Amino acid sequence: MTVTEPATTEDVLDELRTFLEENWDPEMTVREWWSRLGLAGWSAPGLPTNAYGRGLSRNDAVRVQGEIGGFGALAAPGGLGLLLAAPTIANHGTQEQIDNYVRAIVTGEAAWCQLFSEPGAGSDLAGLTCRAERDGDEWIVNGQKVWTSLGHVADMGMLIARTDFDVPKHQGITWFSIDMHQPGVEVRPLVEMTGHAMFNEVFLTDARVLDSAIIGDRNNGWAVTNTTLMHERSGLGAGGGSAAGGMAMPGTVAGHLDRRCGDFVKAPAAPAKSKSAKAKGAPGLGGNAKLLGDLARGNGTNTDPHIRQDLVRLHTLGEIARFSNLRAKAAKKAGVDLPGMANIAKLSMSDMTRLSRDLSLRIVGASGMLHSYKGGDEAAAITEATGNPFLPMVTGMALWAQAPPIYGGTDQIQRNIISERVLGLPKEPGNEKTAPFKDLPRNQ
Repeated sequence: MTVTEPATTEDVLDELRTFLEENWDPEMTVREWWSRLGLAGWSAPGLPTNAYGRGLSRNDAVRVQGEIGGFGALAAPGGLGLLLAAPTIANHGTQEQIDNYVRAIVTGEAAWCQLFSEPGAGSDLAGLTCRAERDGDEWIVNGQKVWTSLGHVADMGMLIARTDFDVPKHQGITWFSIDMHQPGVEVRPLVEMTGHAMFNEVFLTDARVLDSAIIGDRNNGWAVTNTTLMHERSGLGAGGGSAAGGMAMPGTVAGHLDRRCGDFVKAPAAPAKSKSAKAKGAPGLGGNAKLLGDLARGNGTNTDPHIRQDLVRLHTLGEIARFSNLRAKAAKKAGVDLPGMANIAKLSMSDMTRLSRDLSLRIVGASGMLHSYKGGDEAAAITEATGNPFLPMVTGMALWAQAPPIYGGTDQIQRNIISERVLGLPKEPGNEKTAPFKDLPRNQ
């Protein structure tokens, strides 16, 4: 497929609006809509043109997502396939692999999960011990993975496994695309403190993966993994934006593909005020700060000077993240890179999550101790008793806030990367770069 990128962002958005007007129909199935969206390059416009994208910058891709949501159409298929697998395969895969895997991602036909972390290899990801052994045109995989987001609804997995124990630990890793629906792959959900089970542990027992499913060559998996992690940190980092156009889930397990796509979208948002009208009033809060500001106005806590101060602080962090994205876009256009920006964005997101947690609980007061772990009638009873329909959102966010500073690389790991790779500070002493992995002490 070939997509010619228009000259300007406004040209891109004009073309998108024309596409939406000609193609969007809430009566069609999710499968048909996502097929149209993905094959036209609008599901993942940041991907290269040979990978079902349009080669747009991250900032322009976010604007495309917002335009789709603002139009009232169903958003592109979400999840780790679009966020991580597709850009990794686009960067390191062959054209045949791109056509095989990325096409199914942008059209929503396949949902993906990430089989990276292990019980003994979390922050020290290169210390993984999941083993893949060659058997003709296939590899036999044995090991355990943990903290696998949405593994229970995944069709495919991004698997990193050790294919050579006789070389230093970073050199003996291979990145595979593995079928999650085969014998030997057991997924066990892990219930979190929120009451939900998004994470899973996965047991691999003589599972098989084709040699042709290796992305980026055998034993070169650490380089491919770093690409995946870079996309993860950029995508999870502050300032990324979201279209929030719908709640349909990709893949064969969720069962949404053959349902009416109009059932998964909200009504289009009211037209935004013109720039001239907005300029007449005082500047307002944006993002999560606006949501919490509205909540504070609703119960009168907006008069508390400490709450007001932290609302502005949250808004300021969001604006810094937005301008950082614009700076990165300008640098990319100029042909230069800003080292560490993805890691800084991830750290900023952690700070904003913690601040949102603490601020929202101060706004709702003692009601913040009430949370429904089962949902349904229990959640409705709490809402009725408190008279606050937003309380479940607040308590859910507060319980979830402990996760972002851990997943996608802990805050400590982000600081280590910035100190060593950006600032040039010395690394911790050790022989892990030269000693065979089999001779290194194992994580317990």
